[in-house]
Amino acid sequence: FYYFLSGVNLMRYINKIHTLGPANTNCEKAAYKWLKAKNIEGEVILHDTLEDAVETLLTNNDSKSALLGCVVYPDLHKIVFSNLDRIILYDVFIDNTYDMVLASNGKCVNELNCIASHPAPSGLILDNYPTVNVEYATSNSNAGLRCLQGEVDGCITTKAVVKTYNLKELINYGAVPMGFTVHILKER
Repeated sequence: FYYFLSGVNLMRYINKIHTLGPANTNCEKAAYKWLKAKNIEGEVILHDTLEDAVETLLTNNDSKSALLGCVVYPDLHKIVFSNLDRIILYDVFIDNTYDMVLASNGKCVNELNCIASHPAPSGLILDNYPTVNVEYATSNSNAGLRCLQGEVDGCITTKAVVKTYNLKELINYGAVPMGFTVHILKER
């Protein structure tokens, strides 16, 4: 039934996933999980933004590549509706994110003046730090990197980033059941 609605060959072989980076994003985690669930030994290619990822997908015109996005990515709707003639939704699944955490670089723990966050989870900040300055990052991993480099006092990031960059975990919000979408090039 779905096949007739979408006009997509559901048996298309995908071996490359373009998604949001740098390493340790929830999108990267989900991309590897999707490949494993489909029994595919594939490659995950990380991009600064999903907009960059879809542009690469379109430029390369590789029918074996896909874009993986997160349903809460702020402009996923623009990516989809701006490219209706070129990409199509191929799959949707739910997976837990890494634990989402508020972390600091260790210099400021009690008083955070500036916190980096991707726009999607930035609402986690408001309950505990309603007056803090929030600087938007391109991903949860990028927020952690900016914290490590001292550009900001704290960040909303993933537990995996906290471990990688040896940040100080202040609040652990836990894993979040999240929707992820897989998009492929439209067959012509």
